[in-house]
Amino acid sequence: MADTAGGASVAPPEASEDLPHARKQGLWALAIGSVGVVFGDIGTSPLYAMREALSHIRHGPSDMAVLGVVSLIFWALIIVVTVKYVIFVMRADNKGEGGTLALMALAQRALGRRSTVVFMLGVCGAALFYGDGLITPAVSVLSAVELLKDAPSVGHIFTPTVILFSAAGILICLFLAQSRGTASVGKFFGPIMVVWFLLLGVLGITHIVEAPVVLKAMNPYYGAHLLVNNGLLGFVILGSVFLAVTGAEALYADMGHFGRTPIRLAWLCLALPCLALQYFGQGALVLTHPEAAKDPFFAIIPHVAYWPVLILTIVATVIASQAVITGAFSMTQQAVQLGLLPRIDIRRTSETVAGQIFVPSVNRLLMVGVLVLLVLFRTSDNMASAYGIAVTGTMVITVMLETVVARRFWKWSMAAVLAYAIPLLFIDLSFLGANLVKVVDGGWFPLSFGAVLVVIMWTWTRGAQILTDKARRDSVPLADLAEILKSRAMYRAPGTAIFLTSDASMSPVALMHNLKHNKVLHEKNIVLTIETAETPRVREGDRVRIEPVNDDFKKLIITYGFMESPNLPKALALCRKLGLKFDIMATSFFLGRRSVVPSAQSGMPLWQDKLFIFLMKNAANPTDFYKIPPGRVVELGTQVTI
Repeated sequence: MADTAGGASVAPPEASEDLPHARKQGLWALAIGSVGVVFGDIGTSPLYAMREALSHIRHGPSDMAVLGVVSLIFWALIIVVTVKYVIFVMRADNKGEGGTLALMALAQRALGRRSTVVFMLGVCGAALFYGDGLITPAVSVLSAVELLKDAPSVGHIFTPTVILFSAAGILICLFLAQSRGTASVGKFFGPIMVVWFLLLGVLGITHIVEAPVVLKAMNPYYGAHLLVNNGLLGFVILGSVFLAVTGAEALYADMGHFGRTPIRLAWLCLALPCLALQYFGQGALVLTHPEAAKDPFFAIIPHVAYWPVLILTIVATVIASQAVITGAFSMTQQAVQLGLLPRIDIRRTSETVAGQIFVPSVNRLLMVGVLVLLVLFRTSDNMASAYGIAVTGTMVITVMLETVVARRFWKWSMAAVLAYAIPLLFIDLSFLGANLVKVVDGGWFPLSFGAVLVVIMWTWTRGAQILTDKARRDSVPLADLAEILKSRAMYRAPGTAIFLTSDASMSPVALMHNLKHNKVLHEKNIVLTIETAETPRVREGDRVRIEPVNDDFKKLIITYGFMESPNLPKALALCRKLGLKFDIMATSFFLGRRSVVPSAQSGMPLWQDKLFIFLMKNAANPTDFYKIPPGRVVELGTQVTI
């Protein structure tokens, strides 16, 4: 493991300010773009949400039951998505960025210190997001492909096995295409999803006019009646109703790409009205044709337009999957920069768009996980049991973190914080409890996957802290070493030596080994530390700080935001403006590589030591990660016991 600060340290808040996103497009162009990226997941929920909710009603759904389900879905869209996310949660942006890790960093900054509770909430939220990232592509694409079994003339060809292989083929192609980047196809996502939402609205209206009585479901009485009069069954139905709002967290997570106003505009003017019309339309259809409860979305499609709608449905589910995959890449970049994961190979697929990245290891993990899900559950009905738990967990964590921000950052009174948090937590915990009923039927999968990721993140952060503490105990303060070397005549090698370290106050391991074994000191010596700010981006003017130690040594601190990828040569070019001049081709980069040996007497159990060592060995090479010219790198190793 290189002796570097790959995201483990945090810069002071005042050291960085947000760079406003350069948005040349108009407000409506951004709103349309957000429809393709932000609303793909929630926009494909009508394929299965109503079907799953009605499937729990024995002996066929009565009119009151149908009105109750539609009412619960409608008010879930209003309260969970509109009130909670659009009005309140989207206010808690971290310099324009949203998402669990951005909110965690903002809460830490609001507290002014590192909080273990806030940290663990952020870790759990990130882990649950990956669980959602596995299930969304599988359930969305499989739900769309299953419509082929009822296709006119050719439906008999699509047996369950053929449907499974067809869904797997679409998903494999989607994952294989990730390395090419989404810039070329992303510009079409927005217009296609606008057409999709308009189609949902139009299909809904055609059936609402046949049974306008369904509009009575806007009265929350029907939803409350369903829950109160059905006991445990009502609780189970509530868990399926939550499927209608899965994807709501994307409004917040993708806020940095489009901004708060365009996303709000797209939701209030397009997505919400069209989704509401679609669910009311499905409810109206079931009221007039109870047999349609088996699959309301399929039944709502006119026979004459079946194939165009089916093709658009499959395209919409692919777009929804793409949005989740892209979100997983962004989440991974944030986690690496914040020190929650080891260095990972992150590749840029666009020279101009910062958010266009590709993470090969995460892409492979998601593809394998999605295919495993298909094999395990085989149908979207079975998979729906696994869906929802990860999202509800993320929503509960979001409210908890936002209460910290509201109290400490926005300076709300305790009464205001409680008035905001208690009702929303009650609703979210109700949905979480309703989804926990599904644990045995499939909910164990995202929970198990999330638990594994929590263990990995906790092991990495804990192991890195143990190594840092051990290095501080075994090292000499840099200021003391500089004074000692002033009185010793050592051979001076020409050029500049840059020593990467995670702690600028202590002598780097590579420097100590160079002095001990090579008996040499360069003419110029720079101790370089890379820090990660608790803000998404850092201004170029705040990127570099230089702190002289004496004539022989200088400290150089380079700060990146948690949404940025390090590029040392580019950052070092800024040093010339600050008076620190050197030729990078006459500069040697010294990295201290530590070989870690497990120990039963360390701060972690032996199995966790071995996991940490495995993560270290599979971390990306620091030379590649920091974009250092490989011909200028010298690695000096040492063995460390943890």
